[in-house]
Amino acid sequence: MNAPEWKRTLLGCLGAAGFGTIQPVHAYCLGSMISAYFINNNSELKSQTRFYCIIFLSLGVLSFIANLLQHYNFAIMGERLTKRVREKMLENVCSFEVGWFDQDENTSAEVCARLATEANMGRSLVGDRMSMLLQVFVSASVSFVFALAVTWRLSIVMIAIQPLVVASFYSRSVLMKSMSGKAKKAQNEGSQLASEAVVNHRTITAFSSQERILDLFAATLKGPRRESVKQSWFSGLGFFSSQFLTTSAIAMTYWYGGRLMNKGLLNYKQLFQAFFILMSTGKNIADAGSMTSDLARGGSAIRSVFAILDRKTEIEPEDPKGIQVRKTIRGRIELKNVSFYYPSRPEQMILQGLSLKIEAGKTVALVGQSGSGKSTIIGLVARFYDPFKGSILIDDQEIKSYNLRNLRMHIALVSQEPTLFGGSIRQNIIYGKENATEAEIRKAATLANAHEFISSMKDGYETYCGERGVQLSGGQKQRIALARAILKNPAILLLDEATSALDSMSESLVQEALEKMMVGRTCVVVAHRLSTIQKSDSIAVINNGKVVEQGSHSDLLAMGHQGSYYSLIKLQRGHSH
Repeated sequence: MNAPEWKRTLLGCLGAAGFGTIQPVHAYCLGSMISAYFINNNSELKSQTRFYCIIFLSLGVLSFIANLLQHYNFAIMGERLTKRVREKMLENVCSFEVGWFDQDENTSAEVCARLATEANMGRSLVGDRMSMLLQVFVSASVSFVFALAVTWRLSIVMIAIQPLVVASFYSRSVLMKSMSGKAKKAQNEGSQLASEAVVNHRTITAFSSQERILDLFAATLKGPRRESVKQSWFSGLGFFSSQFLTTSAIAMTYWYGGRLMNKGLLNYKQLFQAFFILMSTGKNIADAGSMTSDLARGGSAIRSVFAILDRKTEIEPEDPKGIQVRKTIRGRIELKNVSFYYPSRPEQMILQGLSLKIEAGKTVALVGQSGSGKSTIIGLVARFYDPFKGSILIDDQEIKSYNLRNLRMHIALVSQEPTLFGGSIRQNIIYGKENATEAEIRKAATLANAHEFISSMKDGYETYCGERGVQLSGGQKQRIALARAILKNPAILLLDEATSALDSMSESLVQEALEKMMVGRTCVVVAHRLSTIQKSDSIAVINNGKVVEQGSHSDLLAMGHQGSYYSLIKLQRGHSH
């Protein structure tokens, strides 16, 4: 996925390799410079000092250039990769079937977290971590070659104890990371409780439950406290061993170097050169090693990202072989022997061999108790899900044979809780038809009984709705959602309890708007309030996933006490009295 940035990668690698080489050269010069302190001749001391000043200045300039090359190119490469991954992920997620979002691990918060953090993990893995690993690899290789060339006897001993130095630095940084990670994990419960307390502070204040919340919070912190005490012992031991091993390695180097100097096999200049070269390398290798946890985390993030990128949706929205509806559809719907359960709850059967015919241009109301499968039928007609048995036909064609995105252009859904986006009222209405004219928008709003209240607002159609439409009342939101559906001018209109959450005034306005809109369209209406659907052409009573009765309001009432519809009406009237 990063292939288009191959030139950047090359330059970045060049910078990383360059900086990796500069480090041992710097250490070598540092070791050589110490020998200048032993010079007795004043003029020679000055010339040596001047020489090393020029060397260090040059290394500083080269370091600046190498670092700039490395980090600038890898950063651009990483950012472009993040952009590409996020766009592809969002594009793929938007094509997934609704059933995928019903799973616990694919909640909206989880998906957003993946888009925000895991795509970014890929950037740090490819950009920061890879450049660091390359830099350390080059640095270690050059250091070992340099040191062995300067004095192979001392270098072999130092390289042999190098793993201990690396292990001590590594354990120290990894311990610190795992400590903070574990402490964070242990405190999650407390953080969760605190955030819930802040969000629901009104309820807590209303019930005077502040003391109880504080006691609960204190209880959740007992575990983290125990964890922290345990961790501090481990970290103390880890710090002790890392300090001890580092100092021991230095002591051993000087001791063995001193013995070699006594035998005349080594001079002090070579001792300092080898010491500085190899001691700095141990720390660099440990720094790179401490990234293993980052690499592991980055690896799991990449796997999670590719699980989304490589997944094929079970309901393909853009099937090129699917039937394209050129002008419009008639809107005849038929469900034949449909059995269905939600993929996230396979043990609970919702529809069991349900058959239902809805003629083109007619209004059919679905009634029944909660959980009988009314809203499920709406979801199946919009093809949010596919039935596992039976078939759904639109205009005598199997719904699966249509190009789904094209078919949905002719279907509008107005649900109980309308979805409004953070934008102006106009922007929310034109979701129904992107290139709508001002006259069409106003006409749709007038039909939805919304034009009047929109015009009375200070900014009119440019009024900001707020996130999820929080600035508007329930009735206003519902009428804007209706205006959006009217603007779409659909052949099939799906209404899922569109008035159930409204007060009687708002309900009568929305109901009036609905009646204007239903004329000449195929409408499937789900309603709990039976008074709103009495004028429907046909009413289907759903019970235990099957149609138990179907007919007009008067036909169903004529069945008397034995009828399910009659008993539902009687039940509602009893409640209203």
